[in-house]
Amino acid sequence: MTRRIGDVLLATPLLRSLRRAWPAAQIDVLLFAGCEGMLAHNPDVDQVLAVAERPSWGEQGALLGRLWRRYDIALSLLPGDRPTLYAWVAGRRRAGMVETAPGRSWKRRLLHREVVFDDRNTHTVLMNLQLADAVGAPRCPELVAAWGDGDRLRVAELLGAAAPPYAVLHVYPKFRYKMWREDRWIALGRWLMEQGLRLCLSGGGDADERVYVASVARGLGGAALNAAGRLSLSQTACLIAGARLYAGCDTAATHIAAAVGTPTVALYGPSNPVKWAPWPQGHEGSGNPFGRFGSQRSGNVWLVQGVGACVPCHLEGCERRLASDSDCLTGLPVEKVLAACRAALAWGGARSPTLPAAAGSS
Repeated sequence: MTRRIGDVLLATPLLRSLRRAWPAAQIDVLLFAGCEGMLAHNPDVDQVLAVAERPSWGEQGALLGRLWRRYDIALSLLPGDRPTLYAWVAGRRRAGMVETAPGRSWKRRLLHREVVFDDRNTHTVLMNLQLADAVGAPRCPELVAAWGDGDRLRVAELLGAAAPPYAVLHVYPKFRYKMWREDRWIALGRWLMEQGLRLCLSGGGDADERVYVASVARGLGGAALNAAGRLSLSQTACLIAGARLYAGCDTAATHIAAAVGTPTVALYGPSNPVKWAPWPQGHEGSGNPFGRFGSQRSGNVWLVQGVGACVPCHLEGCERRLASDSDCLTGLPVEKVLAACRAALAWGGARSPTLPAAAGSS
């Protein structure tokens, strides 16, 4: 069970490891409703089961009845109560994440194999792959962001037949504490257009997000393509895969950009890069791709860290709540991001703007 869209993508290396170990197995994924789109074309998944974040007693009972001892193996990717209980209900054999804190030992008794959850010093991809170790599946550290031919056609329709090379900006994260400043996104967008790139603004369909992205588009003089709310997750992955450059905040789209190999500039503030940085395409080392401190590069990802001695604080904004600002990000100068974009464009060279074919086959 995974919590958010980005978490689902970071679980795909585990799914690929399982699929390659057992090609004929039925592999189902249980996740929160609203995250299903991340696995819409994933070839390693047979069925996606969605559960409400706060299900009614009736919904919960129906789900538990549907899951009861249905699987030979059930894996829990989170150490919380519900994921562990779901694994215990679903699997004849179970493995999962556990915490060592007092009062959590009861969960260990529900599992046959356990992985000690590390929330600070081990990247999420590597944490998930420890579950592959636990069940004897060789590791495959490959993120899978997949799309179909219909998605490619939709993106081509949106871009237009004669679309020049383009860059994608994802300016709105799910939570305010991960936000940069609107005027600086506009400055970055203008610079990219001066480099001869068409600009695409990606985004979801949430009302506040669409308002924010529309404001950025107006600040760019109407020259940018506003795709917010117009593409599915798989279509967004296809759009990003065809870009010369992607720049975005700490959000699922940034993880997608890194996964598909696009030169990626990721803006990080309070979040711990060791645990949550984008996983670069082709990174196969057993170690974390990024350290905790400072702006840095790994593979196709340039991580630009916010400024301040407290960075990363691992907390939710300066007021310790999701809707608060983070001074490290609001104070991040546009020149620092421009320098990373310049380096990423040079590294990418003359990256073809041609939209890639359907992706994700094993």
